Amino acid sequence: MALRYVEIKKQHILVINQNCYFCLNIMINNKKIVVVLPAYNAALTLKRTYDEIPFDIVDDVVLVDDCSKDNTVEVAKSVGIKHIISHEKNKGYGGNQKTCYDKALSLGADIVVMLHPDYQYTPKLIQSLTYLLAHDLYPAAFGSRILGGGALKGGMPMYKYIFNRCLTLTQNILIGQKLSEYHTGYRVFSKDILEKINYHANSDDFVFDNQMISQIFYAGFSIAEVTCPTKYFPEASSINFSRSLKYGLGVLGTSFTHFFNKIGLMKSEIYKSKK
Repeated sequence: MALRYVEIKKQHILVINQNCYFCLNIMINNKKIVVVLPAYNAALTLKRTYDEIPFDIVDDVVLVDDCSKDNTVEVAKSVGIKHIISHEKNKGYGGNQKTCYDKALSLGADIVVMLHPDYQYTPKLIQSLTYLLAHDLYPAAFGSRILGGGALKGGMPMYKYIFNRCLTLTQNILIGQKLSEYHTGYRVFSKDILEKINYHANSDDFVFDNQMISQIFYAGFSIAEVTCPTKYFPEASSINFSRSLKYGLGVLGTSFTHFFNKIGLMKSEIYKSKK
């Protein structure tokens, strides 16, 4: 009897004969993995990103479109994404992620992968990142552009690299950690983290990411890091210098807020667990 494997609509199929076949999806340690794509004007890069997602271990994909001006939603439908949410108004990068995580939890996710659909980060690292969580080694894992020198090799502008290093040093001192960077957009979270930290209390802007890191550490969780190559090209999303400056000030504000809460001088809403 000749057995063969085929791939149909991203599902791995074991074919025995024309009347008998099995759909294969290999769960890691019986954990459901959901990839969330916070999208804004991602039509040109979405398919390339989606095509590299390892669907042998990924169970669901969620795309949240933040009122894009292009045809991101149409592309999402054409590649076969089942869970598509469209914001009627632009809610911002942080607001987009809030919708992403809410939907992933409603789908019963054990592990949630936050992946930018602009193809700046390769989905090929999803296996490496999720295995760390699926085997209960870490409750969160990030793809780091700094480890291995991937940032500059991938074309990160020098001013952004310098900002990244200076901010990361300051954050590590104030928060008391040793991350290689706090600013990667490639993040994997366990259900435990998303059910405990109050991410809805965070900003709807780009500083949302750093507030989440602060909440994770404040709650006593740890974060693993994996070397991640990155790509800077015209279609990849990026913020300009003025937005970067605003983001940097927000990052410093978050770090000082964390420090003052830790020593008892403040009691901020973002560090209160979900009710």
